[in-house]
Amino acid sequence: MGERIGILGGTFDPVHVGHLVAAVNARHDLGLDWVVMMVANVPWQKTGLRTVSPAEDRLAMVEAAVEGVPGVEASRLEIDRGGPSYTADTVSEMAGLHPSAELFVIVGWDVVAELGTWERIDEVRDVATLVVVNRPGNQPPDGLRRRGWRLEEVTVPNLEISSTDLRGRAATGRPLEYLVPAPVIRVIRERGLYSVGG
Repeated sequence: MGERIGILGGTFDPVHVGHLVAAVNARHDLGLDWVVMMVANVPWQKTGLRTVSPAEDRLAMVEAAVEGVPGVEASRLEIDRGGPSYTADTVSEMAGLHPSAELFVIVGWDVVAELGTWERIDEVRDVATLVVVNRPGNQPPDGLRRRGWRLEEVTVPNLEISSTDLRGRAATGRPLEYLVPAPVIRVIRERGLYSVGG
């Protein structure tokens, strides 16, 4: 039997403890061999809405966040591919790199409503199991099964952490401690990310 690989994609601008909680809980609950935190090159859903930090800076933050976390790693696959980052392309490439693996695409509950806007969503559904990271008390996403998805659900604590808020905190010098892993805070400060006027 092949490996069970989770793919948790995102802009990670910045990566925070909520992302790591999702990754480690999905790995534990589903018995995944490893979870790849896939850093988007150009997050097409955010294009034109706000300035996104350079991909190499976001990758450096994720690499710092996952260092020493068993079974979780950062990936630059989408960065190296270039252009807009589409999950369909990533799942196809991962399937080619790991032909015997079972792939799991990990998304937050808030993303479920947006699945219909994804490019070539049928290709994702055909290749991967969808893992919805849910919060206690939320209804399970049963409608997805009726649309042909293989579906798993992972419940995590209700952590209200917003990357938008974190960027604002960094820009105004407010504390990031315990919201963002300490190694990530070091990367943010060393690279001058999110500074006012930066």
